[in-house]
Amino acid sequence: MDKETEKFAADVLESIRQAKRGEVGRIHTPEQILARRGRPPGSVSATTKQAVKLRLDPDVLAALRDSGPGWQTRVNSILRQAVLHKL
Repeated sequence: MDKETEKFAADVLESIRQAKRGEVGRIHTPEQILARRGRPPGSVSATTKQAVKLRLDPDVLAALRDSGPGWQTRVNSILRQAVLHKL
């Protein structure tokens, strides 16, 4: 068994032990689930961005992606600064 499967099995067994001890997780009603679906309130900007196709060199794209989550937002900021400063 690989490590991921072993961890999953251990987690399942621990969940069973917790249930036997009466440590049951919180149960949500369908209404509660529907109420919290989607993005949190206030997280969506009033101005929407447009999807575009942009061809980049592979090394540039790799460096941007390697910079971590939010790399597309950072690219937008970089391009905005370049446009505002007339390149």
